[in-house]
Parts: sequence; structure tokens; C-alpha cells
Amino acid sequence: MTFDPRRAFAEAAREDRPDLALLCLLLGTEADPGFGERGIDEAQIELDRLAGLLPFAPGDPHGWAHATADLLGGRLGFHGTPGDYRKLESSLLHEVLRRRRGLPILLSVVWIEVARRAGAQVYGVALPGHFVVGFGDPGAPGGPVLADPFDGGRPLTPQDTETLVVGATGQPLTPSMLTPAGPLDIVLRVLNNIRAWAASRPERSDVQLWAVELSLLLPAHPARLRLEHAQLLVDRGDFVTGAGEMDEYAEIVGAVDPGAAGIIRDQARAARSRLN
Repeated sequence: MTFDPRRAFAEAAREDRPDLALLCLLLGTEADPGFGERGIDEAQIELDRLAGLLPFAPGDPHGWAHATADLLGGRLGFHGTPGDYRKLESSLLHEVLRRRRGLPILLSVVWIEVARRAGAQVYGVALPGHFVVGFGDPGAPGGPVLADPFDGGRPLTPQDTETLVVGATGQPLTPSMLTPAGPLDIVLRVLNNIRAWAASRPERSDVQLWAVELSLLLPAHPARLRLEHAQLLVDRGDFVTGAGEMDEYAEIVGAVDPGAAGIIRDQARAARSRLN
């Protein structure tokens, strides 16, 4: 059977225990068509290899955090820089494994997958504006042991974490911000980053389109993405399909916001008029 990355992505997203690395690698096939099944297998093998470089059972969460940072951030040089925010490659797991550079969330995926394979209790923490990793029991007294992969795995004290949150939001840190992020939440956030990257580059509407379409394949996603998808289709010249999707979305919105539904229907009519 021919490999269908989107079908594989949709199926992986609906597993009882979604495979975070696999979903991120399948996402990468959209940006790099030459990166297929073989590339996915090679990337998974590389994650296994990196996990094998970690010492056996480093001990408590602090030991795991230190060992992972020493390997990935220290010996292997995984980290991020401000310039990485300007590169699409920084949101693609296979490129982050190759370049050892990336956005905080993708570097965190590397940390999570490597440490998990080695036996650590590890998870992502979606702080507002900055993604980090946690080690150990998230409900343990004193809170989780946090590390910042973007800064080479620097350990984060409670004050460091508070400073990150206040700097991003102007609001104090709350316990809910330390809740472990599930695989699908992480993948949706990665896709949101890609959408934002492409939205500021009108010539890359193709990237924004596939990022939206993958987001819509996730079991849970913001309903507004359906409108964004319709508008992208219209912008890219598919007026009929885009207008049809706008009308469908207006039907849904009309039950709670008739005014907004009317505006969307006007947009659909305007899209169809461009055919004349």
C-alpha cells in the first residue's frame, strides 16, 4: 500500500496513546515531501540512539534533568537562538535532530522523547510564551523539576519560571500553568507556530494551508480553523470550495452569533462573485 502521510497522521492522532515523535515526524512530510517513511524510521532510530547515550537510571528527577541536559544541551549542543524563530526548519522534528537547533517546543520534544525512551518520567510544560520540560511526578510536593531545552537544558528554579511567565503575560505563575501537556496539545501548538510563521509570509500560504489541514485532522481543534481554511482556499483561488466551506461554517456560527454568520455569508458571496 502506498504511504499516505495524512492518513497516517489522522490514525496516529486517534490512538489511545498518541506517539508524539511519530506525529511530529509525519507533520514534517508536509514541509519536506522527500522525507517519507524511510526518513521517519531513521529519525526514530536517532532518538533511540540518543536515549542509549544517557546513563542508566540517573536516580531522582533532578538526576534525570541533569543527565539529559548534560547530554543534549552540553555534549551534543542542542539549543535555540532568536534567529531560529525565523526558520520553518525550527518547527520540524527531523530538521531539529539534524541541525540541533529549534524552537523551544521542538527542542522540548527531543528532550521528552530521548528521556522517555531511557526510562525517565518526563513531560512537556506549556508555559505561556515558552515551552519547557518537567521531570518526575508533576504532583509531587515542591512541584516539578523543570528545565529549559532552548537554553541547553538550564534548570529552572520557581523564581526563574515565575520570571518567564511574568515576562510573557504580565501575570503571575499559577499552578495550572504547570499541568503536563498531552501529545495532541503539543502537536496542535507546533502547528499553531507554523501557521503563525506562514501567516506573516503571504508567499507561503501553501504552508499555512497544510498546517491548518493537519490541525483539522486532530480529534480536538478550534472551530475557527474551519473558517481560516475556507479563507485560505479563497485567497489561493479556489473560490467555489472556499465559499462552500464559509457557508457551512456560517450555519454553525448562526446558532450563537447571527451577526457573525451574516458577515461570513457575505464573504462567501464575495468569493463566488470573483468567478465572474
